[in-house]
Amino acid sequence: MKYMYRNQWIWGFSLGAENWNGRLAMIAFIIIFIIELFFSVPILRLIGIYSKY
Repeated sequence: MKYMYRNQWIWGFSLGAENWNGRLAMIAFIIIFIIELFFSVPILRLIGIYSKY
């Protein structure tokens, strides 16, 4: 019965929340990787947090 809600978007602490958290983290990592690859500049420098000069 508890596996029935595994992929549903349910607010709070649930198996579904852990799955969605992992999926969104993987998507964000890929997006950041592609942005850094395209611009050849670290993402922190692009958004203005880190400046070497």
